[in-house]
Amino acid sequence: MSPFTGEVIVAGHICLDLIPQLHGPANVRAGHLAKIGPALLSTGGAVANTGGALHKLGVSVRLMGKIGDDAFGNIVLDLLRRSGIRLADDMLIGRGETTSYSIVISPPNQDRTFWHCTGANDTFCADDVPYDRLVDARFFHFGYPPIMARMFADGGAELAQMLSRVRERGLATGLDFAQPDPESDAGKIDWAALLQRVLPHVDVVFPSVEELLFMLDRPAFDASRINSKIVGLKTVQRLADRLLGMGTAVAAIKLGEFGLYVRTTDDASRLDDFFRKLSLKLADWLDRELYVPCFRASKVVGTTGSGDCTIGGFIASIMTGGDVFAAARSAVAVGAFSVETADATGGIRPWAEVQSRLTAGWDSLPNRLPLDGRPHQLRSDGIYVFERNRS
Repeated sequence: MSPFTGEVIVAGHICLDLIPQLHGPANVRAGHLAKIGPALLSTGGAVANTGGALHKLGVSVRLMGKIGDDAFGNIVLDLLRRSGIRLADDMLIGRGETTSYSIVISPPNQDRTFWHCTGANDTFCADDVPYDRLVDARFFHFGYPPIMARMFADGGAELAQMLSRVRERGLATGLDFAQPDPESDAGKIDWAALLQRVLPHVDVVFPSVEELLFMLDRPAFDASRINSKIVGLKTVQRLADRLLGMGTAVAAIKLGEFGLYVRTTDDASRLDDFFRKLSLKLADWLDRELYVPCFRASKVVGTTGSGDCTIGGFIASIMTGGDVFAAARSAVAVGAFSVETADATGGIRPWAEVQSRLTAGWDSLPNRLPLDGRPHQLRSDGIYVFERNRS
């Protein structure tokens, strides 16, 4: 019998990744023919990564990304069907549109370069979601609005409208982001104002700390890039408190190699609105603050998509009725499985195997996040729990 109750919808950005095998430096010279090896084709983006992770964990998941009616779109559908026979059934097809794709230039021993076409992702709008087909779902997760033009245009009007309409149909909602290019249209908008508009319609928000600094504190973002400064707990807490103040119920902030920080609201009525949809226990989540370092992977092969898979682990735990501690640990565990293979979801195992590895005493990496003197309790399962001022 499955431990999961209900269905999850994962919507948002999806693309086709073309990764040519390079034997040496990537030299782009006019008139030059460079010999390369076979190309790897894979799906990318939040829909494929978070949705694919949930599918491999055993959660009933439906994918709602938008592609074009072109050759690349057919490849995306074929790759999804190979992963799960029905995973492509709810994909949205824009007639006459271009499927998003990335050419990933990854020479040996050099940083990767991405050439990306956003394609049909840019036209995804609130009316594209088939709301009448959400009746069997309990959680709706949307990913990567910073690289979906309609979703960040007009101060996020389409994004807010879509999430509001989803919640009106009784679903809990999740949202995650992608790092905006500072020189792009997305990099020049007022993200604080957009979040203020959108987050009242979001139950769980899953940003990375770098994305939050870019959106809410550009001076700190620029300083951390210039000085390679490790962000401390006080900064993460400040960012989380701003998110809660903007209306979300749960802020799960991805810290990359440092792990995951989770802060929940102390507003019982806000949490109750979320929990009634998922049959969770209010006392397990109300006014919590915790941090989970990464687990020790057997080997680190690639980190592409690991943050998306971390989100998948968090959502999967929610769908079992887990408390905030179980959700955070499961999230970090699935992220660790992800980095053990080159692609995002190749290393993800069924839920029972993930939980078995956790209960067997999976080692955590040593904590490197500065805790800035915050009083805390270190639980036997490796979770740092911070004292809250409840006066």
